[in-house]
Amino acid sequence: MSRVLVTGGNGYLGTQVIAALLRNGREVRATVRSAGSEAEIREAMRRAGADAAGLEVVTADLTSDDGWAGAAAGVEEVHHVASPIPPAQPEDPDELIVPAREGTLRVLGAAREAGARRVVLTSSFAAVGYTPKPVRDYTEADWTDPDDPRLPPYPRSKAIAERAAWDDLYQHPGGMELVVLNPTFIIGPTLVSTLRSSLVAIKAIAEGTMAALHRQRFGVADVRDVADAHLKAAATPDAANKRYLLLADGPTITWLGLAEAIRGHLGAAGTHVTLQEAPGEDPAPLTIHNDRAKQELGWKPRPAPTTIAETLDSLRELGLLSLP
Repeated sequence: MSRVLVTGGNGYLGTQVIAALLRNGREVRATVRSAGSEAEIREAMRRAGADAAGLEVVTADLTSDDGWAGAAAGVEEVHHVASPIPPAQPEDPDELIVPAREGTLRVLGAAREAGARRVVLTSSFAAVGYTPKPVRDYTEADWTDPDDPRLPPYPRSKAIAERAAWDDLYQHPGGMELVVLNPTFIIGPTLVSTLRSSLVAIKAIAEGTMAALHRQRFGVADVRDVADAHLKAAATPDAANKRYLLLADGPTITWLGLAEAIRGHLGAAGTHVTLQEAPGEDPAPLTIHNDRAKQELGWKPRPAPTTIAETLDSLRELGLLSLP
């Protein structure tokens, strides 16, 4: 089998995808924005128990054409994981939209020129379910409307980038295949020793530094299960040119429900967990369906309580939580 390309190789999800591929016997080429990130990736592979002998790390940035042709050369499949995730919503939406959209198109173009068979793209539930419906019941047929003026920059960037990917596919029929994964809120054990994306919120709740919990209902997806879905999406012939919602089985959760699960797992160490909700009405019921991923990919997600507990255990083991 030829080498596999993973973008965003030093990220929270990217390291898990690389580890899963290496454990599966694949040779992996990973892109990073800075060559200095290679040591971090190799340490993550050690932490994951994955043999990094088959790993090559190269530099390429979503905002530039430089490096992408070389990164994609000779690869059979591409896992496009890299995407800008802001610590806070920017005032100018283009700070997120432009690199998300143009970066996706750069990766797809490089993969096509290299003759790759398939690209698996990490999108988000933000591209599916952020446009209100009378009944909040979502499947892969749903789309977030990027023209909704109420939409924050991040979900708009995800919807625009994914639509750009599908438009690109339709403009080049009969060639490279695309599979899109739309995970909900990704948590789970981390292989990197710096806090990334969703884990910042978990830390803030656990330490009590989050002033109040948003009144929001959402789904949870384990980062290891999302990585597993990447491999299954690449290997399943019938997944070609489809999108898949990814989340744990069972009901969706609120921030208060997440905080209570954190408090329950930490026990005596969880005395400072944020349990105060922000003012407002309780969120409406929300159903997100993961049937397609389970049936077509053979995907088996972990239960949300297991993921929450093992997220906290991982953060504690890495010394990333300050608890009594």
